[in-house]
Amino acid sequence: MSDTSARTTNQPEALAREYERRFAAKADYRRQVWATLTRDVFQRYVPESGAVLELGCGWGEFINQIRAREKHGMDLNPDAAARLAPGVRFHPQDCSVRWPLADNTLDAVFTSNFFEHLPDKASLAATLREAWRALRPGGRLVCLGPNIRYLPGEYWDFWDHYLPLTDRSLVEGLELSGFSIERVLPRFLPYTMSQERTPPLWMLSLYLRLPIAWPIFGRQFLVVAVKP
Repeated sequence: MSDTSARTTNQPEALAREYERRFAAKADYRRQVWATLTRDVFQRYVPESGAVLELGCGWGEFINQIRAREKHGMDLNPDAAARLAPGVRFHPQDCSVRWPLADNTLDAVFTSNFFEHLPDKASLAATLREAWRALRPGGRLVCLGPNIRYLPGEYWDFWDHYLPLTDRSLVEGLELSGFSIERVLPRFLPYTMSQERTPPLWMLSLYLRLPIAWPIFGRQFLVVAVKP
């Protein structure tokens, strides 16, 4: 169920065309999928009275639907601004440079299928440092993404995939950036929503209630890190 988000190496206009090409036909389905995921999985990591930022917010499927007092979205896709719900503050910038947020102000940072679009590990390390700086002590960085250990060929079928990651390499990078690791699922969700498959939503709800199925069908990791 991968998403394409803002990338530091592409021009904003190219990002807009890319996103439109991959996802416009299934925008409503994607919104419904993310409504289920935010409710059943990710809301537990985001306090409703807190502040959350989504890296690579795209068309806002997550950040528009998560419940929080203060919401931020960051992306280089210029179309994102028009897609975000009222009250979501948009930051159209490179995620590896300083964020326009004070230290210790966020309760959660969320990212889905974004890190693989960064050009190199130096950019990822800079992004992780910014997340650590902006999070309050006890705040969480929640990372969902394709695990190259389980899809080494398909991973490269997308033009804009640059940085191969596994759950283990990401955990190491997070720990080197000062985070503690709260949860690691090497295999969580199936891979992609950019192809023709659109399973009924009841199947997604059932899948989320059956962890025994995750090691069979899951090819995306879920890593949750905490700022001590």
